[in-house]
Amino acid sequence: MTDTETFEIFLTVAPGLEQMLLAEVRDLQFADPKAVPGGVIVTGGWTDVWRANLCLRGAARVLARIGEFRAFHLAQLDKRARKFPWSDVLRADVPVRVEVATNKKSKIYHAGAAAQRIERALAEELGVTIVPPNATEAQSSASVTLKCRIEDNLCVFSVDTSGEGLHKRGHKSAVGKAPMRETLAALFLRQCGYDGTETVVDPMCGSGTFVIEAAEMALGLMPGRSRSFAFEHLATFDAKAWEEMRAASSTGQTAVTFYGSDRNAGAVEMATANAARAGVEGCTAFSQQAVSDLQPPEGAPGLVIVNPPYGARIGNKKLLFALYGALGKTLKERFSGWRVGIVTSDAALAKATELPFLPNGAPVAHGGLKIRLYRTDPLP
Repeated sequence: MTDTETFEIFLTVAPGLEQMLLAEVRDLQFADPKAVPGGVIVTGGWTDVWRANLCLRGAARVLARIGEFRAFHLAQLDKRARKFPWSDVLRADVPVRVEVATNKKSKIYHAGAAAQRIERALAEELGVTIVPPNATEAQSSASVTLKCRIEDNLCVFSVDTSGEGLHKRGHKSAVGKAPMRETLAALFLRQCGYDGTETVVDPMCGSGTFVIEAAEMALGLMPGRSRSFAFEHLATFDAKAWEEMRAASSTGQTAVTFYGSDRNAGAVEMATANAARAGVEGCTAFSQQAVSDLQPPEGAPGLVIVNPPYGARIGNKKLLFALYGALGKTLKERFSGWRVGIVTSDAALAKATELPFLPNGAPVAHGGLKIRLYRTDPLP
């Protein structure tokens, strides 16, 4: 693959949020964006791969589709895998993990046998070390993942250019129970109409994810600025061009303050430390208080967004109805003009707030649960 060659880039996202990611991709002017189940496909080259990893807030991973061929049996797969131009993308000195998915429409249906043929071709033709499926986390993090999807006898190869999931921004060392992933938080903020110009309040802030994401968006900070990526270990990587791209992701300014609170002192301490590591301590404020003590900050109304406990993983659900009721009562009485977004897996808990929610969006897969964002227009 040459520097000027373009190819499909698949941006993965939690199912249910494809349209939100599509909107972000369009805003950042990636070429030919198209939403598909589980993500968005764009067309581009390697610099677009780097930019997607650096700039996209909602994508979970960035996969570069590096080629394909047809194979109707394992011997043919073996032969064609040996002739594939792996060295255009992969380096002989970087270990590779191979993941294969097959479907019933293909004559090659045994994913394990297919993976073995591809691994053998890589090891014998390119000389790479193969990382076994049961590798330790340390082994996996030092490698590049090659994904092969065999569908209708077509073997499509992609490289995971992200490495660790993109929700790992690189500046949050502390998280609480059942944390909201940064990628989901960014898309939920977008779904609530947040554009970086208004105050955001999270009265159950936990490790501060919503508040920190909102502040970063307001400041124009790139989400991938503090971390490394798997594409840095590919043959296509240009360290000088990458440093220039990363240096160009400058910091803006904002006059807006973003507020988080939690009844747990440890959570407030954690969120404050995370905000400092993210470089947004100057426009964020965290405090310890109960939901019933929440007051709107001075200034124009903005957005209250919260990821309360659902009961599925934290505590007893029966005890949560009073909490949701108190949240709804506080918001209705004190937050006139503010929009509200509540993320929960339980429609009955959302209903307990007695807030005037808009029609539901799609359910979103998160940690084995189906969660939804419940939104309101500005409260009366």
